[in-house]
Amino acid sequence: MSELKRTPLNDYYHEQGAKLVDFGGWEMPVQFSSIKEEHTAVREDVGIFDVSHMGEILVTGNQAEEFLNYALTNDISKLTDVKAQYTAITNENGGVIDDLVVYKLQENEYLLIPNAGNTDTDFEWLKSIEGYDVTVENVSSDYGQLAIQGPNARALVQKFTETDLSDLKMFNFVTGAQVDGKDVIISQSGYTGEDGFELYTKPEDTLALWKLFVDNGAVECGLGARDTLRLEAGLPLHGQDLTPEISPIEARIGFAVKVDKGDFIGQPVLKEQKENGAPRRLSAFEITGKGIARTDYEVLDNEGNKVGYVTSGTQSPTTKRSIGFALVDTDFYELDKEFVIQVRKKEVPAKFVKSPFHKN
Repeated sequence: MSELKRTPLNDYYHEQGAKLVDFGGWEMPVQFSSIKEEHTAVREDVGIFDVSHMGEILVTGNQAEEFLNYALTNDISKLTDVKAQYTAITNENGGVIDDLVVYKLQENEYLLIPNAGNTDTDFEWLKSIEGYDVTVENVSSDYGQLAIQGPNARALVQKFTETDLSDLKMFNFVTGAQVDGKDVIISQSGYTGEDGFELYTKPEDTLALWKLFVDNGAVECGLGARDTLRLEAGLPLHGQDLTPEISPIEARIGFAVKVDKGDFIGQPVLKEQKENGAPRRLSAFEITGKGIARTDYEVLDNEGNKVGYVTSGTQSPTTKRSIGFALVDTDFYELDKEFVIQVRKKEVPAKFVKSPFHKN
């Protein structure tokens, strides 16, 4: 068994007695106080997450734009040096190898942010693509990353930077900024459905910035709250709602797939699904009976036939409802339609609802 990777805050976690788990090969805090308290802090005030486990891949070269347009589903040509983009890497069958964010740092220089457990896979996949004048580097060890999220996140971060954040919109970013004298990239982004920022820092500055925000009111948050927050906000998680066997069209992130931009990996399959429909669809549901649906629980029609399975499920701290995503046959889906989920030995009633489950 390989040793778990650690972020720059790992020693601090142990000092604070945070509950740690193996997450994608990283030792990460699932909670500091309680998931409910941390979740509520982000919804009502401001919380802070260590997301230094996320990867960073640098792509440079004269054909960087053409290379990424072939490797990724979104249209890289639309990027500017102040606007990031959500996209995906898909295989030849249209399945999602990873979903990620791309930053255009300057002409012919792009920074990709893959999910933590997929960084090595994405790096090797990109390196295997031939025929382009580019250099692909895994620069993850050069960065720490913090997410400050919540309705008061903007005011908190603004206190410690001269960069004007008042007009920064979703997926806008600023390079060459400073926070409390530390060099950072400030990105208006997150995974909670709330206002907030992700700060890309030097590894050696990560702990000082963490303590700065915590000392000024940010509540320390772990992976547990991050998961309940993202699910309430209707955001998919790779490894559950997105996999190499699930296409971005099926997962309802078709907005990040530009099938008419030219050739890219998986384009024929995704173009067919966009034009004629996908066989399955990721669908939001809520439990109307008692129980919580977990990943891989079977979805059944009222005659007991399997029509899909749960990809994500939780008890929503904000809505007090049991919610989730299920990948079901497209023909079966209908808003407000009732069905059952096999929760252990019980068949629990549920119905399809709109996503997101909570919107600020």
